[in-house]
Amino acid sequence: MPETNSNLSLNLQHKLSVGNTPLLDLSDLGELSKTVKVLAKAEWANPGGSVKDRAAAGMVIHAFENGNLAEGGTLIDATSGNTGIAYAWIGARLGFKVVLCVPDSVNAERRRILQLLNAELIFTDPLESTDGAICEVRRLIEANPGVYFYSDQYNNPENYRAHYATTGPEVWQQTNESITHFITGLGTTGTFRGTSTFLKEKNADIQVIAVQPDGPLHGLEGIKHMETAIVPGIHDPKLADATVEIRTEDAQALCRRTAKERGLLLGPSGAANLLAALRLGETLSNATIVTVLPDSGEHYLGDNFWDEA
Repeated sequence: MPETNSNLSLNLQHKLSVGNTPLLDLSDLGELSKTVKVLAKAEWANPGGSVKDRAAAGMVIHAFENGNLAEGGTLIDATSGNTGIAYAWIGARLGFKVVLCVPDSVNAERRRILQLLNAELIFTDPLESTDGAICEVRRLIEANPGVYFYSDQYNNPENYRAHYATTGPEVWQQTNESITHFITGLGTTGTFRGTSTFLKEKNADIQVIAVQPDGPLHGLEGIKHMETAIVPGIHDPKLADATVEIRTEDAQALCRRTAKERGLLLGPSGAANLLAALRLGETLSNATIVTVLPDSGEHYLGDNFWDEA
């Protein structure tokens, strides 16, 4: 069990109203046995519209409790969008400033949301993805000592502890302790590590499976191709029982399908997670598989992939 603040779950779920998201049954999207279920956490139900609200709330609350951040202070971090949105709305609510280094490829929807939430944006080389944003944050901190609280979502253990305290227990309870497989993408790796660790402690037979893109050049926003990216410091490479790869085009096709067949607008990373879960389910005869839908497709409506080729 990781070291964690005993009040973390209470603070996340009540002080900032984060967590307790619905678990959707999407089994009918695959060719599954009647004894196999594919369930997905609808994380767009969080106040900021994504799973990143959990980690951001955990990191910010811990920083406030330890005196590293206070009302009137300034938080800085690198983000591809959703964690930045989480920092920004929490900053507006708790009274601290937010500076974000963001790849210039961030889409118009998230860029507009961040601006409306009064975050200061510093754009970095889109070809360097979030790795370039991380380098720029480090440069700014070195050039301006004492100015910022660096939340450092890729290396801050409060990231995965937030999921250990909230996401894991929710999945366990919502499946009536029947979950057999947990599968989700690797970005900061906080969702995977925290949730998987909790579930493994409850039942060591639960299989935890990581999802990543099939190559370094991909369109699955928020998921890293670990072999070619800066590996987050919080990543535990020994935790996953298996890793699967998903093509961007296949995830985008599922985005279109879920919109038409289920009335669900999924983001590409959520579609990748769901596709991996459905493919896994088709190989099993008796299982309860849970995955994560990190955000809604509403954050990606300006992207071209919604149009059929």
